[in-house]
Amino acid sequence: MTSQQAPGSWTNWARNQTADPLRRAAPRDTDELARTVRRAADDGLHVRAVGAGHSFTGAAVTDGLLLSLDHLQTVEDVTRTETGARVTVGAGIRLHRLNQVLASAGLAMRNLGDIDRQSIAGAISTGTHGTGASLGGLATQVRGVRVVGADGSVTEATPEQNPDLFEASRLGLGSTGVLAAVTLDVVPAFHLRAQEEPWPLDRVLEELSTASGGRGGGTDAEGLENAHDHFEFYWFPHTRRALTKRNDRLAPDDEAAASLHAARGERPGAVTRARAWVDEELLSNGAFEVVNRLATALPRATPRINALSARALAPRTYVAPSHEVFVSPRRVRFREMEYAVPRAALVDVLEDIDAWVRASGENVPFPVEVRFAAADDVWLSTAHGRESAYVAVHQYLRLPHERYFEGVEKIVASVGGRPHWGKLHTLGAEDLAERYPRFEDFRRVRAQADPGGVFANPYTDQVFGLR
Repeated sequence: MTSQQAPGSWTNWARNQTADPLRRAAPRDTDELARTVRRAADDGLHVRAVGAGHSFTGAAVTDGLLLSLDHLQTVEDVTRTETGARVTVGAGIRLHRLNQVLASAGLAMRNLGDIDRQSIAGAISTGTHGTGASLGGLATQVRGVRVVGADGSVTEATPEQNPDLFEASRLGLGSTGVLAAVTLDVVPAFHLRAQEEPWPLDRVLEELSTASGGRGGGTDAEGLENAHDHFEFYWFPHTRRALTKRNDRLAPDDEAAASLHAARGERPGAVTRARAWVDEELLSNGAFEVVNRLATALPRATPRINALSARALAPRTYVAPSHEVFVSPRRVRFREMEYAVPRAALVDVLEDIDAWVRASGENVPFPVEVRFAAADDVWLSTAHGRESAYVAVHQYLRLPHERYFEGVEKIVASVGGRPHWGKLHTLGAEDLAERYPRFEDFRRVRAQADPGGVFANPYTDQVFGLR
């Protein structure tokens, strides 16, 4: 029997989306999930699934049946390949648990975002990505999905079997059905050498390949984002300072040595527990909460606060397993908007945001995060068909974000920016159709998979249109 949950309100992590579903359920396996979905559809209810609730949009909101996939965390299969393995897992498994399972088998995701609280289904369905100029987002690592339809049918979809459903389901906000399982292409476990160092913003921008041609961008492949396996930076508004993060895979000999030390329980070159606590809990979370509260109380002091924060950061270099480097704790709550822009337009976009912040007098204590991705062919990927840079703007939970986000959204619109599907934005289907070459293909498959709109909600109607 399906594990039913008492009806009650649901709130997401950022506390900006709520729902009051008529029913809630937490199926324990695919069969129960299929029966539960079919029963709700027969009763005329809309159905949405939720993982960790880490989306800032209303992606999971429903007035019908709200499904938790938390029981669907089984590792179903691990098939070794020449380059790593194919791993099939329950769609509800959280990324932090998946990372642990993979590490115990000597495997890893080739790239990750900086938060590991999401479920794998939620992460791929909203277009979660990490950084790496030659790497794609999490959806590019998906090689198969198991989809539960509104009629309770269970369909396996891969690039070879039901390819259109596969494309529309591996990144599609759950609009073609509920994901029950995901098959991932993973690689042998690896270590990263992490280098974190404050730089002047002007130096960062000058060393990006996009800066080689001046305003408008260039094509020099030797830029900073191409010189490292994973590069990102955090710019502090009201200043010309940034924190750079350069992460690189170890050379084969160094990797072998690091793996041997790890097998012995040794961590040479790793950050000590005390230093990690200072950097991640005290500075990144505890002190950062204080900084944001201070900026909220004294908005005119924000430029000085940001300048002090940027200069207080100390450089550090360490070696650790990849998932430990990719992920950082995030305990300070915020609102976020993120846009993917053509990589060649990045420098112009940042300079325009800087000019807007200075002219507007807006209070922005949160850093702007900039990451990179390779072009891919996923239908609704924000990096579809173009090398991309991601510009993520954040605002502290206690501060208004609307004016700031509106200002940035107008800037990125001028270069065809594509919003992250799980983060705040105001675009609708008409706008998005102009930005995605395969948008109508997605809409066609969505209509075929869910003709009755069982998996629709106000947010999917906004971004994909009414049926």
